[in-house]
Amino acid sequence: MSEQQQGRLYGVGLGPGDPSLMTVRAVEVIAEADVIAYHSARHGRSIARAIAERYLRPEHIEERLVYPITTESTDHPGGYRGAMEEFYAEAAARLAAHLDAGRTVAVLAEGDPLFYGSYMHMHKRLAERYPTEVIPGVTSVSAAAARLGAPLVEGEEVLTVLPGTLPEEELTARLASADAAAVMKLGRTFPTVRRALERSGRLADARYVERATMGAERTAPLAEVDPATVPYFSVAVLPSRVGAAPATPDETHDTNEAEGTNEAGGADTAGPGEVVVVGLGPAGPLWLTPEARGELAAAGDLVGYTTYLNRVPVRPGQRRHASDNKVEAERAEFALELARRGRRVAVVSSGDPGVFAMATAVLEAASEDPYREVPVRVLPGMTAAHAAAARAGAPLGHDYAVVSLSDRLKPWEVIAERLRAAAAADLVLALYNPGSRSRVWQVGKARELLLEHRAPDTPVVMGRDVGGPEERIRIVRLADLDPAQVDMRTILLIGSSQTRTVRRGDGTEIVWTPRRYPED
Repeated sequence: MSEQQQGRLYGVGLGPGDPSLMTVRAVEVIAEADVIAYHSARHGRSIARAIAERYLRPEHIEERLVYPITTESTDHPGGYRGAMEEFYAEAAARLAAHLDAGRTVAVLAEGDPLFYGSYMHMHKRLAERYPTEVIPGVTSVSAAAARLGAPLVEGEEVLTVLPGTLPEEELTARLASADAAAVMKLGRTFPTVRRALERSGRLADARYVERATMGAERTAPLAEVDPATVPYFSVAVLPSRVGAAPATPDETHDTNEAEGTNEAGGADTAGPGEVVVVGLGPAGPLWLTPEARGELAAAGDLVGYTTYLNRVPVRPGQRRHASDNKVEAERAEFALELARRGRRVAVVSSGDPGVFAMATAVLEAASEDPYREVPVRVLPGMTAAHAAAARAGAPLGHDYAVVSLSDRLKPWEVIAERLRAAAAADLVLALYNPGSRSRVWQVGKARELLLEHRAPDTPVVMGRDVGGPEERIRIVRLADLDPAQVDMRTILLIGSSQTRTVRRGDGTEIVWTPRRYPED
């Protein structure tokens, strides 16, 4: 049959429920269509038909596409998925018969046809066979934000849209990292969604919108909603964080300036706030955990070494307090003082904050007066040793030790003793802080000590700027380790007697340490 003889398929977005929010184009298409199709449950009522009812004509052919199941169980041999696939195939065949007969078919869809809508199942089966047009509609997310009267996203914020049917752990992680979010498909999933919001620390900000723009509309703080009253047509919304507080000027504050104002520019609040020490990982946003991302977005104050603080996106309303890398104790006390005045503070740290980083400094200060009552949490991050090991293969596949070569906070004699002990125990070694402009001899001395226990051809992984724009991974022999090629952005992984290097078929060289240690 030629295209001219075929009917035309329309997916018609009706908007969130109020018929007056239908687009002019949607009304035109419904008026011109020969066939009006809509989905319904077995009770026969269709929300889509009810929205469009005023535009239906007696001569319209109505095709009611009745779901065989909704949330109940089924004895279909293919289970729920099999029953629904069979239904969609049968429904598409019914519409195809009209299209083959030259009739125009309008499939009604609440909200937008291609946004979690049932129409898309018809679209995937028919759009390649028949001329098709999709009429967009106002989504329930847009309607919910409008009814709340709260900005949804602003500036560089990202909106995350989630189905409530996701597993609780997945919901929690995504909500923790989201700037703003909307959770669809509530109903029976509401208790899971509520727990995920609570676990992610976002429950206090969450809003609930039921049947937005319809006659039975309801809005409320989500924490106050009775789960037994929640229908499927409801949305959980986390509005813009920017709209939560007035913006303050984007400026950098010296850590000696513990101003008596909060992040909104007002006076400090009574009682303690909180300090969260956040691990940024070794490089950019791909190495940041969802939990860490969420805490960075929620903080009123960010405190950290300038280089690390610059890796955190600037957000309106946050105050940024940058300082030099050698003032960890002062930085920790500054953060705790802010929290003691009622501020929510994130102390940023490269890698994992508990590995040669800021967590120790903060906890040490928090163990003394006047900061004993200030809540402190530590969020883990990808540490440099694990990042470099993954790039090289699996050199940390067996027992290993982690040692810092910096003698700024401990004498070299202690470092040398630990290197000898780890080498004698045949442990793989991860060497942090191997060198700097003011420390140029430690790598050479460490190499000499290790060669007393390790063969000259022991593999050494040199990882520089791992995950960053200047990343370089080199594999050298221990005897060939050149201190001149090592700086503070480099981490060294020294193999054990069992560590192997292998050149694979594509020419790449990998390093790995067997999990099984040979018996004597």
